[in-house]
Amino acid sequence: MSDNLIQKKGESTWYVRLAVPADVQNAMGGAKVLIQSLKTGLRSEAMVRRLSVLAGWKSQIKAARDKRSNRGDGWKERIAEDAQDFSQIIRQLKIDTALGESKLMPLDIDPADLEQLRRFVFNDSQSGLRRQAAAEAAYAKQGLDRELALNDLAHNALIETLGDLIAYKNDFSAEEKEEMQAIFTDPTAYKVKSPITKQRIATFRQYRETRNVATKTIDQQQSKLEKLSAYLAKEGRQLDFDAVSAWLDSLKLASKTLAQYLLAGNVFWKWAMKHDARWRDDFKDKANPFENHELPQIRGKERADRQRKDFQPSEIAALHDAALNTGLTSLADLILLGAYTGARIEELCQLRTEHLINPDGIDCFDIVDSKTAAGIRVVPIHPALRAVVERLRTDSKDGFLIPSDSRNKYGIRSDALSKAFGRLKETQGYGPQHVFHSIRKTVITQLVRAGVQGTLIAELVGHETGTVTFDVYSQGASSAQKLEAISKLVL
Repeated sequence: MSDNLIQKKGESTWYVRLAVPADVQNAMGGAKVLIQSLKTGLRSEAMVRRLSVLAGWKSQIKAARDKRSNRGDGWKERIAEDAQDFSQIIRQLKIDTALGESKLMPLDIDPADLEQLRRFVFNDSQSGLRRQAAAEAAYAKQGLDRELALNDLAHNALIETLGDLIAYKNDFSAEEKEEMQAIFTDPTAYKVKSPITKQRIATFRQYRETRNVATKTIDQQQSKLEKLSAYLAKEGRQLDFDAVSAWLDSLKLASKTLAQYLLAGNVFWKWAMKHDARWRDDFKDKANPFENHELPQIRGKERADRQRKDFQPSEIAALHDAALNTGLTSLADLILLGAYTGARIEELCQLRTEHLINPDGIDCFDIVDSKTAAGIRVVPIHPALRAVVERLRTDSKDGFLIPSDSRNKYGIRSDALSKAFGRLKETQGYGPQHVFHSIRKTVITQLVRAGVQGTLIAELVGHETGTVTFDVYSQGASSAQKLEAISKLVL
């Protein structure tokens, strides 16, 4: 019967027949087998007619399975909550009974409905007959034992009855029904699982990669989401505002860092609400739990004390000499390049020999690798750097001006040199408020005090001015104007 065709005894008409898989029989009306007449006695014609019927049945089976597979775990959480509430009521009832304070509460139920429920609970099924026997045993007891036995009977009977109704209404599989009954029996055994699953994070990552988001950013946000997911699973909490707030408090981090955690969650939430159908269904009536958090504000002296500080030009010169004296030639060259350009450390480490250009007859650095659009710029080579730059060009073995053995997985060449600078400045007595970026602050301060216009300073260091006139329409200062300004830097 591989073609799904049969003929009933004594009939010439052909029927199409399909066995219904056990896991979807409830969804198919409880039928174990589907049979339909094809209204023809010709086998060749029946072979054709059966195809559309089979396709329809298989489509229903697939829809039933899809509904179940997309159900998620939300129902388990609701069952556990309801079971806990119900268990609390039963517990209190047992306590009141033991204390002799048991009172019958009036039930606002139609007697006919109550009788229908009684018949359902004590029906002729195997479970119904078992409940009948348990009821008779309970009534046979005396006094307090009888009351407690009846409470247990009511509890267990209601759980079984509710379980049957819920399983039928939701088309639960046998495994799901078994799990539901286990939750009813011991609601504390069910632990809330984080909706931020590994699969969701992986899908989110793929989406971000297709949008050309920096790998480092993706990795950092994934790490934050994994930490949140682990927290939810460990604490058995649902994803809501209170859980996120408690999680942030547990991290013991600065407000600026916590804001990055909230940003990661926010980006993930918006992606999931737009691209994840199950998530959208589970959280359709929920507010974004990553919004409207009030992070601790640092004010006054504490805020000032935490800000990065700039170096004095003489201090930069001393750091350069210290690097040379300890054999850190590449770091010494990097310090000089920073002091006479104001460029970011990674911008300098990404400079190649082909980035030495000569617009309008003026030697310049062509900075083409920056973290911002404004950072793509041309900066004249300071007269004090000419000999250093020429040496770096001549000695280059890989095309980069600054040698680096950094093995950073994101291709960041400044990683090792940045750490080397950190160790160097600590030996010179500087704390965490002084970093390589402090040199950039020194350059800007020098240019301001030398009377250089703010728009020209912004152009040299790669900042936007915040005005359409200069950021959009202006072609910027000439190479000569830039050289005049940069030449005002001294150590």
